[in-house]
Amino acid sequence: MSETLLEVKDLTVTLDNAPILSGLNFSVGEGEFLTILGPNGSGKTVLLKSLLGLLPHGGEMLWHKKPRVGYLPQGLSQMSVRDLPLTVKDFFSLKKVKEEDVMRYLPLVGLGSGVMNKKAGYLSGGEFQRMLVAWVLASEPNILFLDEPTTAVDIAGGETIYSLLKDIWQKRKLTILNVTHDLNIVYAHSTHVLCLSRFGHRCYGVPKEILTPTVLNDIYGADVRFYTHKGV
Repeated sequence: MSETLLEVKDLTVTLDNAPILSGLNFSVGEGEFLTILGPNGSGKTVLLKSLLGLLPHGGEMLWHKKPRVGYLPQGLSQMSVRDLPLTVKDFFSLKKVKEEDVMRYLPLVGLGSGVMNKKAGYLSGGEFQRMLVAWVLASEPNILFLDEPTTAVDIAGGETIYSLLKDIWQKRKLTILNVTHDLNIVYAHSTHVLCLSRFGHRCYGVPKEILTPTVLNDIYGADVRFYTHKGV
């Protein structure tokens, strides 16, 4: 059993006088791959931003070891920077990462040195997401916060990105908190899952033990057909 890295007790978040999260309790073990699952509007991104200290909240967050956080926010894509004259090298320089250090991260994500002088906005969706993974690893984190890391790529590209993340997670012994609404990656890439719902239902535990059809129906408010990932 892994040592507890983070304990969350009675977490409450209210925005614009509307309760988004209320009385949420869970813990994260060191080395876990925790998927935060739920439909749109269930508070997944709010939870992640609260854990990062970016939103006001009530309750307690107890870190048992000082975190070195790498954060990949939602909405970054090659299209979002297409109008900016940024090369991949420029993109990394914004984080003040030395070029020789960048060269250590690119092979980890399957990119060669030739990508450095390419315009970031004109990479393919898959190449851009790989670059972002290298970019977030450049801070040498021990915990990654990922918010929908495959929204800008197709299904095949998403599977590739998750396989890449799983490989890096295992090799570097990271802890990952990953926000998604995609049921199909949970079994293949998660040690634990935290379910959120607009209807107040929550669950937490090992995916194969808790993600029953009844629980999924409670979370999403409708019948859900769950197909396990082809790699399982």
